[in-house]
Amino acid sequence: MKLTANGISMRYELDGPAGAPVVTLSNSLATDLSMWDPQVPALAARFRVLRYDTRGHGGTGAPPGGYTLDLLAEDVRALLRALGIARTHFVGLSMGGMIGQTLALQTPELLLSLALCDTSSRIPPEAKPLWDERIRTAETRGMEPLVEPTLARWLTPATRAARADLGEAVASMIRRTDPTGYAGCCHAIAALDLTDRLEAIRLPTLVLVGEDDPGTPVAASRAIHERIKGSELLIIRAAAHLSNLERPAEFTQALTGFLATVG
Repeated sequence: MKLTANGISMRYELDGPAGAPVVTLSNSLATDLSMWDPQVPALAARFRVLRYDTRGHGGTGAPPGGYTLDLLAEDVRALLRALGIARTHFVGLSMGGMIGQTLALQTPELLLSLALCDTSSRIPPEAKPLWDERIRTAETRGMEPLVEPTLARWLTPATRAARADLGEAVASMIRRTDPTGYAGCCHAIAALDLTDRLEAIRLPTLVLVGEDDPGTPVAASRAIHERIKGSELLIIRAAAHLSNLERPAEFTQALTGFLATVG
């Protein structure tokens, strides 16, 4: 399904019973809403599940230029308004978790709870050249050169060896990503600097991370957990960055267990 919100066409999907509490799922960089396929059946048994493609990804518009986390958060608010959703649980992985933190700081009244998965609250200065290089690569050479190095960060070697189908599915999502949208979101991520503000978040919060995540490591999740009072930290064994795809049963159990306590 599609609608226009915040000046762009946004693709979204709704599953689960109408009238149930809403859970909004926000995708990582270089993926689309299908990354949440393993979680939808369990969530939709109890919740109204809203998935959407972030600006620049999947079926959502990809305007040129650098994006900001403020802009990506406003996209979410505009989508929720257009759908008549007053409050929602929010689950974000990687970039989605950065959007979730931004929403929680700007409009906490919109959120019932927050799940921050395989994400970070700050990009250190020494990492910014890496993001600049990814932007240059996407803008000048397209997505193909980014596929293999991204897969190496996102899935453990054991999983890639055992589940070639999963590796190919993830590679296909990366390849399908609009280079303009990818670069726009890279600008937003590279400017991430929320760590010192996280103590203001008072929402029920779950922090989930794969124990082998090299891009947003356990240390980044611990930093978030330590600053959000009352938050819960869970580490998923033998998983890298896309822990929801690599260990779907463990991830879904952790998420549904958390939502059962708050929703």
